[in-house]
Amino acid sequence: MIFFFLIISLIISNVLLINKRKKGGITLIKSALPSICFILIAILNIVAIWFDWLGLISWMITVILLIVGAYFMKYLTINLK
Repeated sequence: MIFFFLIISLIISNVLLINKRKKGGITLIKSALPSICFILIAILNIVAIWFDWLGLISWMITVILLIVGAYFMKYLTINLK
């Protein structure tokens, strides 16, 4: 049951992210990579828990996605309105 709520909240956050980027006129992929990486981390960990894949590979992929997401945060735009 908890997985259902996690998946629904993940879908809602994706829709809100896409709408917010369209509304702000942001089209660069580099500024979207942190959000994409963090969403992939959530999906990876949900799937890893669901199928009992909590091993070294899922942890390594999570750490790599965290590093990539943190690196591309420098391309995020700052809106001071």
